[in-house]
Amino acid sequence: MTTSIGKLSKSFFLKLLVGIIILPFVFWGMGDVFRGGNQNVVATVDSNKISTQEFVNYINRLNLNKEQVKNLSKTDLVEQILSDYIGKKVMSLEIEKLGIVVSDNALRNIIKNDKLFFKDNKFSRTEYEKFLLKSGITAPQFEANIIEQEKRRQFLSSLAGGIVVPDILVEKEFRKENQIKTIQYIDLEKYHAKNKPSQESIKELYERNKNVFFTELKSIRFAEIKPELIGGNKEYDESFFKQLDIIENNILDGQSFEEAAKTNNLKIEEFNEINAKKENETKKKIENLSDNLFKKVYNLKMPQSPEVINVDSKYYLAEIKDEIKKNRPMEDPEVLDALNAQLNFKTKIEKNSSLAKDISLGAFSGNNFKKFADDNGLVVKDYKISNLKQNDIFDEGLVKRIFLTKDGNINLITNSTLTKSFLISTKKTEYKQLNKKDNEFEQYQAKARLNLINKIYQSYDENANQKYKVEINQRTIDRVKNSFQ
Repeated sequence: MTTSIGKLSKSFFLKLLVGIIILPFVFWGMGDVFRGGNQNVVATVDSNKISTQEFVNYINRLNLNKEQVKNLSKTDLVEQILSDYIGKKVMSLEIEKLGIVVSDNALRNIIKNDKLFFKDNKFSRTEYEKFLLKSGITAPQFEANIIEQEKRRQFLSSLAGGIVVPDILVEKEFRKENQIKTIQYIDLEKYHAKNKPSQESIKELYERNKNVFFTELKSIRFAEIKPELIGGNKEYDESFFKQLDIIENNILDGQSFEEAAKTNNLKIEEFNEINAKKENETKKKIENLSDNLFKKVYNLKMPQSPEVINVDSKYYLAEIKDEIKKNRPMEDPEVLDALNAQLNFKTKIEKNSSLAKDISLGAFSGNNFKKFADDNGLVVKDYKISNLKQNDIFDEGLVKRIFLTKDGNINLITNSTLTKSFLISTKKTEYKQLNKKDNEFEQYQAKARLNLINKIYQSYDENANQKYKVEINQRTIDRVKNSFQ
């Protein structure tokens, strides 16, 4: 019936310690699927039970897109969300034990100093209320969330406050990035280019992912809100902005685009079924529409939800009237490029994994490094790196990997997109000197402090995992997942 939370996440608490974010208040509206309180428990943290209803409500508050919701029953996303939620519970228990509180005055100051609610460089109650209305939440909900985040911030500060970093750790961070490294390397570009995807594999991949390849076409419309139309003169004066606020409040209250335009005598411009490149379905580009205005309107989130936008010091009433998706054929050049890139990426992963395994087994020791190059028509090149940003061949991320490789070792290094892959053999390392009087000393001191803080968080995390008994009910989790089908 129950299993350890360790099967879900080895370190649920650490993720919260190093990555606290404010929960987005977006509801996609799943109703109460489970009822019964304690009869449906997804997990317990010590004696604290997390009911199914509580957990489903939490999922409902997450900004999951339609595809994620659709696939909840087929993936482990529910388990990941539960792991994060349990982490929040554990942190709340720790905060409660430490007696951390946020007073009404502190809460008021946090909100009043948030520039999101500023107008004319000072806090505006109207802007605050507009935010709440747009977000679909009440003031108590939002303020409770702010209090929760502030408590977590204070909690994390209490763990890491007053740290003194030893010079030896600063020196260690400096040496990671300040070396003169003599190496030999083999560029694997030609090695990976040998295997071209077959037509059969391209077709198979396309058939399995047809729903990914589509063109999104949007019909957009907008109308410039000119001062002479709503303010009585051609100046952007106080009268204009008062009327602008009225327009914005009206559409927030549900007034349609057509009603707002008609009420304020606005001239509507409309462009139907165009893509993100400002092209219609025949690839003809729209010329009489500025790029800035187009991007702002095209990137509005919700169709048939008018907004007042500011573009190049002008104001517009704008709306996405409609949006459609049309499948793209396999012969589309962009689709073919994507398919080939995906298959090439898969092949590179497989071949690089094989090379990494060979390196770990010592297959490249001695003369085998050069033999591999000769057997595959590749070249071994000598190279000296004296600067982290010496990126005529290796970018900064790759140089950092090379600097971490000890003399006499062979390593496979790649960038994140696998567009660059190298075998390297390190020959000699010289370290530069760090002067405590140099400005960069503080830079590396900050890096050393951050690493030390992360270790403290990790230690605290391990202690929390041992301190709290956490169990989950897999059957109930499965019920939650199946409810989204």
